[in-house]
Amino acid sequence: MISPDTFFRDLAIVFSVAAATTLLFQWLKQPLVFGYLLAGMIVGPNLLVPLSAHDATVRDLSELGVILLMFAIGLEFRLRRVMATASSSGMAALTETSIMFVLGYVAAQAMGWSTVECLFAGAMLVCSSTTIVTRAFATRASDGKTPSLVLGILIVEDLIAIILIAGLTTVAAGQEMSLGEIGITAARLITFLVALITLGALIVPRAVRAAARSGSGEVLLVVSVGACFAASLAALGMGYSVALGAFIGGSLCAESGQSERIIHLVEPVRDLFVAVFFVSVGMLLDPRVLVAHWPAVLLFTGLVIGGKVLGVTAGAFFTGNGLRPSIEAGMSLTQIGEFSFIVAGIGTAAGVIRPELYAIIVAVSALTTFTTPWFIKAARPAAIAIERRLPRGVQVMAALYASWFESLAERDRTSGGRARIRRLVRRLALDGIFLTVVIVGVATDSTPVAGAITRAWGWPHSAAIGLVMAVGLVLAVPILAQLLRAARRLAFVLSVRALPAPTWQRSLLADAPRRALLGILQAVVLLAVLLPVAAVTQPFVPHAAPIILPLIAVVALTAGAWRTAGGLTAYVRSGGELIIAALEPRRAAGASPTALEQALEDVADELSGLGDLRLATVEGAGPVAGRTLAEVNLRAVTGASAIVILPGDGSRAPIAAPAATTRLYAGDLLVLAGSRDALAAGVALIEHAQIPTAAIQAG
Repeated sequence: MISPDTFFRDLAIVFSVAAATTLLFQWLKQPLVFGYLLAGMIVGPNLLVPLSAHDATVRDLSELGVILLMFAIGLEFRLRRVMATASSSGMAALTETSIMFVLGYVAAQAMGWSTVECLFAGAMLVCSSTTIVTRAFATRASDGKTPSLVLGILIVEDLIAIILIAGLTTVAAGQEMSLGEIGITAARLITFLVALITLGALIVPRAVRAAARSGSGEVLLVVSVGACFAASLAALGMGYSVALGAFIGGSLCAESGQSERIIHLVEPVRDLFVAVFFVSVGMLLDPRVLVAHWPAVLLFTGLVIGGKVLGVTAGAFFTGNGLRPSIEAGMSLTQIGEFSFIVAGIGTAAGVIRPELYAIIVAVSALTTFTTPWFIKAARPAAIAIERRLPRGVQVMAALYASWFESLAERDRTSGGRARIRRLVRRLALDGIFLTVVIVGVATDSTPVAGAITRAWGWPHSAAIGLVMAVGLVLAVPILAQLLRAARRLAFVLSVRALPAPTWQRSLLADAPRRALLGILQAVVLLAVLLPVAAVTQPFVPHAAPIILPLIAVVALTAGAWRTAGGLTAYVRSGGELIIAALEPRRAAGASPTALEQALEDVADELSGLGDLRLATVEGAGPVAGRTLAEVNLRAVTGASAIVILPGDGSRAPIAAPAATTRLYAGDLLVLAGSRDALAAGVALIEHAQIPTAAIQAG
C-alpha cells in the first residue's frame, strides 16, 4: 500500500511536470494533449529522468479522469438529440465505424496478432476525438453545415463506443466466443442496462432537479457527481467498465434538463483528472517500442486517415449532405483519441493485449492529432478540387442527389406513409440480425456440431463440416433474398416520396431521376445493413470474407451510378430546353422578374428531379462576369448547378446544360438547380460576387 507521503509526492510530481509541459505546448500552439503525454513519459519508467511517479498512483487518479470524461459525454447525450442527428449523421457514423473496425481487425490479423488483440485493435480505430475536433473547429471560421454534421457523427460514434466498451469488457474477462455465450452475454448486458436506466430514471433526474432548485452550485455538483459514481460502481459490480456506468450516470442527469449547469460545474474537475489520464497514457509510452514497431504505427495511421476520410465522406454524402460538406466532414475526423485509450486500457489492465499495442495506438493518436488541423484547413480546397475533377455526369448526379434528399426530408415531415417506412426498416434490421446469427452460429459451433454428427453417424469430420456449412448456406440464402427484397421496397418508397411522378409525360427522360435515385438508395440501404453485419461477424470468420457482400454492393452502386449519370445529363439538358421554351419568350417580351420567377416555378413542378430552381443575374462589376463556369467553379464552391443560361443580349442563343467552358457575361440570366442552401450560396456568388479567394485559387 502506498503511504500518504508517497501519494502526495507522486501527485506533486505529476502536476508540476504537467504544468510545465502544458505551458510549453500552449506557447508552441500545439494540442495540450501532447504536453500531457510528454509529462507522462518524463515521470514514467521509460526515460532516464530523475522524476518518477508510482504507476499505481497515477493509474488510480486516471480512472477518475475516465469516469468524469464519460460522465461529461453522457451529459451531452440526450435521446432526443441522438434522434435529431441520427437521420443525417447516423448513416455516416455507422458506415465509418464499421469500415474502421474491419480495417483494424484485418490489419492486426495480417500482423499475426491474437483474435482478442485483433478485436481491440479494430475497436481502437473506431472513434474520432471529440475534444480535438471541437477545439480545432473553435479556432477556425467555418460554415454551419460541416461542424453540425461532424458533431452529429461524433455523438453517434460515442454511442457505438459505449457498446464496444461493454462488449470488450466481457471479452477481456475471458468469456468464450460462441453463439450461446454471446447470446447470454448480450441478454445479461441488456438486462443490466434496462434495470440501471429504469431505476436511475426514477431517482436521478428528480434528485438533480431538487438540487438545482436549491440554488446552490455546490449541492448540484455533489448530487450529480454522486449519481455518476453510483452508476460507475453498479457497472463495476456487474463486471463492466466504470466508463459505461459513468456514461449512463451522465445521461440520467441530462434528463433533468440541467446538463448545461452541471457541465459548467464539472468541467474544471474533469479537465484536471483528464490531464492525469493522459499523463498515465504517456507513462506507458516507450520510445524503444515505437522504434521497433514503426511499420505498425505507420500502417494504423494510414488506415485511420484513409478509412475515416472514405467512410465518413461516403456515409455523409449518401444521406444527402452534399459532396463538399461530406468531404470536409471526412477530412475533419481523421484522428483517434480518448475512447481509443480507454479501450486500450481495458485490454492492458486485463492482460489480454501486449503492452506494445498500447504504445502503438498512442503513437497513432499523437500523429493523427498533429495532422488533424492540417486536414481541416485543407478540407475545403480539397473538396473543391475533387468535385471539379469528377466526370460531368457524376457532378450532375452529385449535385441533384442532395436536392432529392432535401425533398425527401420535407415530404417526410408533411406527409403520411411513415408507418410503412418504419415497418420496412424494422424488417431490414431483423434480417440483418438473423443473417448475423446464422454466420456466427455456423462459424463458432460448426466444429462441435460436426463432432456430434461424426459420433452419431460415423461420418468423416470433413463431411460433417460440409453438412453444417450447407445447412448454414440454406438458412442464409432466404434471409439474404428477403433482405434484397426489403431493400428494394424501401428504396422504391423513398424514391417515390422524394420525386413524385410528374404530370409532364412527353419524354421518357422524366423518369430518369427516379430510376437513378432508386438504384442508389437500394445499394445504400444494403450497405447500411451489410457493413454492420460484416463488422460484427469479422472476428468469427477467417480473413476478410465478411466484407465480400458489402463490396458487391459498392460495385453495384458504382456501376449503377455510372450508368445513370448519362441519363441524368440528358434529363438536365431536356429540362433546360423546356425551361428555355417557357422563359425566353417572356423575357424577350419584357416580363418582370416576378413573372419570370412564376413561370420558372410552374416549370419546376413538371421537373421535380431538378430540385429547387432559382434565377440569378450576372452583375457586371464583380469578378464573375467574363469568367467561364469552370473558373467560377460554381458547382464545387456552392453545390448549385447552372442548367440554363439566357444571354443578356440578343447576340447569343440560350444554352441548356452549359459546359464548363461556357463564359458568363454581364446581364446573363442563369437558372440554378440544387438544394436550398446550395441555391442561396449560388445566387450570392453570381449576383453579389461573394466568392472566396481560396475557391478562385482552387478553381
